[in-house]
Amino acid sequence: MELKDEIRIYEQAVLNVLKTIYDPEVPVNIFDLGLIYEVIVNENFTVKIIMTLTAPNCPVAESLPEEVKDRVSAISGIKSVDVEIVFEPPWEKDMMSEEAKLDLGFL
Repeated sequence: MELKDEIRIYEQAVLNVLKTIYDPEVPVNIFDLGLIYEVIVNENFTVKIIMTLTAPNCPVAESLPEEVKDRVSAISGIKSVDVEIVFEPPWEKDMMSEEAKLDLGFL
């Protein structure tokens, strides 16, 4: 298997894990909620996740990034995970998937 194919498999595995993590205040996973801005899997199987929160003073500002790091780190073969929280661009409802908007009654 080529390295790029292996990286693609790991990227999908990371996305699958992110779709199982829920914001405790909203019944939608953090990926569909639009909190994940970027997932980078490098050739050495380290992962960088750039994400945001619904608000800077979010009650899970400390615990949610740790949960993301712990859960993605548990993927077999992943060497390390770095989670970076950013607030630019600021999160807004338009970043949610259509399914999330439907689930929350925005459509």
